[in-house]
Amino acid sequence: MENVKCLIVGSGPAGYTAAIYAARANLNPVLIEGLQPGGQLTTTTEVDNFPGYADGVTGPVMMADLKKQAERFGTDCRWGLVTEVDFSTYPHKVIVDGKKIIMAETVILATGATAKYLGFPTEEKYMGSGVSACATCDGFFYRGLDVAVVGGGDTAAEEATYLAGLCKKVYLIVRKDYLRASKAMQDRVARTENIEVLYEHNTKELYGDGVVQGAKLIKRMGEADETEVDIKIDGYFVAIGHTPNSKIFSKYLKTDEQGYVLTEPDSTKTNVPGVFAAGDLKDPHYRQAITSAGSGCMAAMDAERFLSERE
Repeated sequence: MENVKCLIVGSGPAGYTAAIYAARANLNPVLIEGLQPGGQLTTTTEVDNFPGYADGVTGPVMMADLKKQAERFGTDCRWGLVTEVDFSTYPHKVIVDGKKIIMAETVILATGATAKYLGFPTEEKYMGSGVSACATCDGFFYRGLDVAVVGGGDTAAEEATYLAGLCKKVYLIVRKDYLRASKAMQDRVARTENIEVLYEHNTKELYGDGVVQGAKLIKRMGEADETEVDIKIDGYFVAIGHTPNSKIFSKYLKTDEQGYVLTEPDSTKTNVPGVFAAGDLKDPHYRQAITSAGSGCMAAMDAERFLSERE
């Protein structure tokens, strides 16, 4: 068993930024990196919108920089996976890899959210080479080109209208014969001239030489008039939602119906004293590296104040 002042779970921009601030506040943070050290950004090729990188940077390099900075101030970064927690006691009990017990005076949760994908083989093949789950992150690279967005809800409609301001043409691929998006978002899509909604279409596969160059779709799949449709595109954006990585904590923490951890307004405090949430785990709206980093900073400062008040 090990006792720590500050335990950080997760190693994306939120986790590493929390570590930088916690380490500088002499909280001697221990950071558990999880299954994907560096988080979602390690699957992103170019990052052009994080302040300070004037010429852009790749996701893996940026995460390596953040880790190096956290370690420079004394963060103990460890490979491992949190498999169980008990937030009913204090200090809080966290079990790593099914065996290592850590008793933590404060816990900062920064486990992120996982983008949902359709799961066909060529979708995975072109991940980072034309396939993306974030229009705000990657849309800039497709200026003046043709792209497709998959989904029928508010997220898909929002991503399509955002991309329409950058791209020549946007196909919105919708499985059903209607949009699930709110009336206001449907109206925005309808008013945007360079969005073409393809109702009752399913993606069969993507193709291209190293990068996405087109998609084969099935129109009215399973019906008598089923047909195959081919569209030429340079980018394929999946907008069918995210799953916050909160399941392991949901016994103790309040979440919304989607599983995002609820925090107090203008704070990272959860309903459990001494447990804080940062980044995409608590953010269904922005999901950007910079906003995650900002909430990581907030979580470390909240943890420091919590410990000071206890003392």
